[in-house]
Amino acid sequence: GGITHSFASFWDSECASMKSLLLEMDTHHTGRVPLSKFYGTGLDEDWRFGESEEYLRELGALDETSWRGKQVIIPNYLQAASNCIVSADHYRVCCMNDCEMFLEEIETHIAEPAARPETILSVVRNMTSAEDAPPQLDASLTAQLQQIAEAHGGEVPLHSRLFAQWLHYVFPRECPFPHKSGVAASSTPMEFGERYVASSEEMLRYASEANATDVPAGMGKEELQWMSQWSPEEELISEQASLRLRAPWEGSASAGALLV
Repeated sequence: GGITHSFASFWDSECASMKSLLLEMDTHHTGRVPLSKFYGTGLDEDWRFGESEEYLRELGALDETSWRGKQVIIPNYLQAASNCIVSADHYRVCCMNDCEMFLEEIETHIAEPAARPETILSVVRNMTSAEDAPPQLDASLTAQLQQIAEAHGGEVPLHSRLFAQWLHYVFPRECPFPHKSGVAASSTPMEFGERYVASSEEMLRYASEANATDVPAGMGKEELQWMSQWSPEEELISEQASLRLRAPWEGSASAGALLV
């Protein structure tokens, strides 16, 4: 009803504000923010960015594979249950999934459940992100897509975990990292318990390491080993339980009211 739409409209602006702050911290456009910077900003932003390390891990929003240390995955964090303004048993008002439009565009152009890598690449090269720039499809991303196809007889299934993972690295600020089944949960703060929020001491301890975890602005993504979280495990998703590149808990991909 009208109240739902009012909530959704209000929360869209809050989500956009959170995303803007996170993108400012993502100086290398990897879709990730060092936990030290995340908490450093959280100390200045009142209620924002205060989830505990344990809760971020539970939500699937923490990348612990990088030599840079622990990092918050921007799209996974934004679409996590902790950022829902309304959380009822079967009803949530949460942040919009910015990745959905990319998958819909690919599906519209290909109109098949699977496609050859060159077909996908030709479509994706003509797409633009929120930054109005085409994605940078370097040799490693092209090779990864080819490997996915080779594992499936020459074509890439569009509704598969590995393709969702590939899209995450093509659009790292919009598409969530797709964890394997059972890794991430959709616990709300109330369900997770009192440890959902980090203590001031924990935040200060991490924030004090911000300079140590920073890297030169000129360092490239390859030097950062930014795809360290890539994993080769595949999962195929049926239409009924389609991943649709959603957050772990979502039953619908649009902002506003979600049935879960």
